[in-house]
Amino acid sequence: MKTTIKVASPGRINLIGEHIDYNDGFVLPAAIDKCLYLTFKPNGNEKRCTIQSKGFDSILVVDLSELGQGTEGWHNYVIGVINEIQKLTPGLKGFDCTMESKVPVGSGVSSSAALECGLAYGLNELFNLGLDKWQLIKIGQNAEHNYVGTKCGIMDQFASVMGKKNYTMLLDCRSLEFEYIQTTIEPYRLLLLNTNVAHNLSTGEYNVRREECEEGLEFLAKQYKVEKSFRNITLEMVQSSKKELRKVVYNRCSYVVQEIERVLKAVAFLKKNELKEFGALMYQTHEGLSKKYEVSCPELDFLVKLSLNNPHILGARMMGGGFGGCTINLIHKDAIEDFIQEASKAYKNKFNIDLTHFQTVPSNGTHLI
Repeated sequence: MKTTIKVASPGRINLIGEHIDYNDGFVLPAAIDKCLYLTFKPNGNEKRCTIQSKGFDSILVVDLSELGQGTEGWHNYVIGVINEIQKLTPGLKGFDCTMESKVPVGSGVSSSAALECGLAYGLNELFNLGLDKWQLIKIGQNAEHNYVGTKCGIMDQFASVMGKKNYTMLLDCRSLEFEYIQTTIEPYRLLLLNTNVAHNLSTGEYNVRREECEEGLEFLAKQYKVEKSFRNITLEMVQSSKKELRKVVYNRCSYVVQEIERVLKAVAFLKKNELKEFGALMYQTHEGLSKKYEVSCPELDFLVKLSLNNPHILGARMMGGGFGGCTINLIHKDAIEDFIQEASKAYKNKFNIDLTHFQTVPSNGTHLI
């Protein structure tokens, strides 16, 4: 058993492929250079664990024999991870952990996955539990399902753990096969504009979208006698069934099928460095998320619309679960400062909210420091 270890666990971006990781789609995420930093040490106690969050300025005390439920938002992510680890191994003992996040919370870059994966990774190292990377990824996802109540796909945890500097990853969310794709977008940069509008997926809208997609898929698979996966559904099938599907279900399903196709097109463009074409697909994705999947909001739509008039921006869209968070912009490096000034002023005038921003690059996944 080690004495003290330090772990860096990153947030993630997703260039394209939103809300289709739980629909058997493809996604194109990357870990980012904004991390949650965790320090672990065993405390000699069999059952007692203390986890201190510097950001929230609070301490969670957990008894390994009786986990219970947390009293603050971040608690259940921690308890959920411990619960999932205990299902796999009896090797956990008392530990102390302090954590400090440089991942912007509520901005759609998955600070929750950074927490889950950093905690699982650190405890695996601290107690030599012998868990592999895919087990750590599943621990994070299952913690959200079973303790937090968000039926998320696997993308966020996958990206946080498997990230590689200067590469995005094409992940097949059905087979879990993936490919690293070199992502050098010079002279362009990835700029995130944070609406600073809060969203809470576990309040239900996320799970509602899953149910609507499930309803549509159930009907389409039976109607066309195909195995139940959106990968077997074509846009023609969805369009032919428009009368039989509820309007909202038709919209959800047509978005999913189109987005699965878009990701594969986008990857082909990225490999050839055809960034203008790649950016055009980002705009199409945003349109679908806003109009068909209905997970955008006026603030996100405003920022994407603002970018359309700028010749130095090749693409922009909302990113993450939606209802707030960030837009991701593929922008020429020389135009960044001017655009931030213009967008901040326009956004403040329109919504009376201060816009925040940060640049990021594809970076390494969860690792020991």
